[in-house]
Amino acid sequence: MGTKCVLKVSRQCGFWVLVLLIPWQVNAADRFSPMDVFQLEVAQDPQISPAGDQIVYVRGFMDIMTDSAGTNLWLVNADGSDHQPLTSGSGSNRQPRWSPDGTRLAYIATKEGSTQLHVRWMATGREARITNLIKPPNNIVWSPDGTQIALTIRVSEESKPLITMPKKPKNAKWAEPAKVIDRLIYRSDGQGFLEPAFSHLFVVPADGGTPRQLTSGPFDHSTRPVWLQDGSALIISANRHDDSELEPANSELYLVTLSDDSVTPLTSRSGPDSAPVLSPNGEEIAYLGYEDQYKGYQIADLTIADKDGSGIRVISEEFDHGMSSPIWSGDGRKIYFAYIDHGKGKVATMSMKGQVVDLIDNMGGVGLSRPYTSGSYSVSDNGVIAYSGSDGTMPSDVWLRSKRGKISRLTKLNDDLIGNRSMARVEEVSWRSSFDQRAIQGWLVTPPDFEEGKKYPFILEIHGGPFAAYGPHFSAEIQLYAAAGYVVLYCNPRGSSSYGADFGNLIDQNYPGEDYDDLISGVDSIIARGLADPEKLFVTGGSGGGVLSAWIIGKTDRFKAAVVAKPVINWISFALTADMYNFFYRYWLPGLPWDHFETYWKRSPLSLVGNVKTPTMLLTGESDYRTPISETEQYYQALKLQNIDATMVRIPNSSHGIASRPSNLISKVKHVLAWFDKYGGETEPEPVD
Repeated sequence: MGTKCVLKVSRQCGFWVLVLLIPWQVNAADRFSPMDVFQLEVAQDPQISPAGDQIVYVRGFMDIMTDSAGTNLWLVNADGSDHQPLTSGSGSNRQPRWSPDGTRLAYIATKEGSTQLHVRWMATGREARITNLIKPPNNIVWSPDGTQIALTIRVSEESKPLITMPKKPKNAKWAEPAKVIDRLIYRSDGQGFLEPAFSHLFVVPADGGTPRQLTSGPFDHSTRPVWLQDGSALIISANRHDDSELEPANSELYLVTLSDDSVTPLTSRSGPDSAPVLSPNGEEIAYLGYEDQYKGYQIADLTIADKDGSGIRVISEEFDHGMSSPIWSGDGRKIYFAYIDHGKGKVATMSMKGQVVDLIDNMGGVGLSRPYTSGSYSVSDNGVIAYSGSDGTMPSDVWLRSKRGKISRLTKLNDDLIGNRSMARVEEVSWRSSFDQRAIQGWLVTPPDFEEGKKYPFILEIHGGPFAAYGPHFSAEIQLYAAAGYVVLYCNPRGSSSYGADFGNLIDQNYPGEDYDDLISGVDSIIARGLADPEKLFVTGGSGGGVLSAWIIGKTDRFKAAVVAKPVINWISFALTADMYNFFYRYWLPGLPWDHFETYWKRSPLSLVGNVKTPTMLLTGESDYRTPISETEQYYQALKLQNIDATMVRIPNSSHGIASRPSNLISKVKHVLAWFDKYGGETEPEPVD
């Protein structure tokens, strides 16, 4: 973009003169660009040492030659000094976990196609691969004495074939054998068709040896376990009920004893019990859970019990936010936890009486594509907190909260890139929904060369979930939209998490619904500010945002074009083709589709397709099993039958996370912008009259 000069008449010293105004401009080369995506890095899973003096974290990067994301482990002192790599290369190194005495580090590494457990001796830098597994390990946890490591591994289940084919002649080329499927859950988004296998709990000597399997049966034990203090047993969350596939959320806590491999249930309520942590004195456990009401949005309570499961008491009854990652304080008087509040990631403590004290309010920025809430934290023995944090202008770095409460940023992974780019400005905004005057929170993103007094082409970008939340976090996609000259609004309409149970459940069996009014009211508020050109409005969103994008264009023709990404179009077909079909029909919808046909249809965007006049692009991964591409195909064909300008973009070999590979993220953004530009979005913004 060249510099645009404006002549203005001004009165100076009693005379009228012409003043040449040269507004601040940004060269196109200085803006965040698609190829910059390959240069982004992100700090994940920061693990502080027991002494609180060092942090090991996962440093994510993009490999431009393989079009993939890789991770290495890096180490940094608590004062930000001596920042150094522990691993290198283009593979995957993840889940770093300090030994209890801080002398060793266990982690999982993928090298030459094999994923194994490794241990590093920190004083010498020597390493050893201590497993030789067929399937990747996960959820690694050191024993209290540092002699063993617990982990989970998927174990294949042998099954008797249904038929035996006759022997084929030598050198004959017959068709591939039939796939026989008899499990309720037989495919999963991102994994494809599943082999018969279950995740089980193992222990392995910390200096290497043969992993010992502790659990068995047709049940998944795929969560992080916790050791008892004497190392005699572990507690793990799992769903070991006979109807586990039909009741997928009904997990319990189990005590797994090493001496005899016995598995004893510690909880029994109908609903999920998870995330157990042991108190410093070893006598109590804290965990998250709730009595299942089969609602779309349910908030887990923080519960304390004796280590044998008795003496259960809830301490979070007055706290109306979802909680995660509980950690006992060293003195056993409170529990650290993470939560999301109005789109912001926080770390807080809760006393045994339920009193909450916020400690951190900028956790997040781990995702790169869209501004979802994210992040993680860890706590040292003396109360120093390391966490993945962001100030909203770039992806996450390693941050630290000292014992005295000082917040500091220890790494600056993207300063060399983003520090030399003119980035879009992110501003928090709010408005009242036209439906019930309820307050709705959002974020307005303006182009790097934004000038007051001009109306810009406008994009409404809608999050998925639908029980999820956006926040003031980095988003490569939205930064690229703004760099192209668009004003972008993203927000948290009713149903979004981080605003309490009542707000979340406003869409319980009512989705899409009045969230439409929340979104349109947001658009009107930006138009009223004079920032958005009402003749150049565009809408897009993915997954749940795809649902709402399709719903919007079925109810209004205000938008010049739409990009509907990986949507649900027909709840009836979705309920019987999605990978989690044992969950959606009960938690998001009133029951089985043939018993509630009218309700399913009434909430389906396909029911409104006869109203659509908006040119629409559909964009979905061909291997998407969460919102199968058959949903996209239905809508595309319905639009074409009505002679609506429609284009279907199919991403080969891509699952629901269509932006997981860097080139796919770039492709997605370019397709969205090309479609909007086709319908007038690229026009230079004009001054307000």
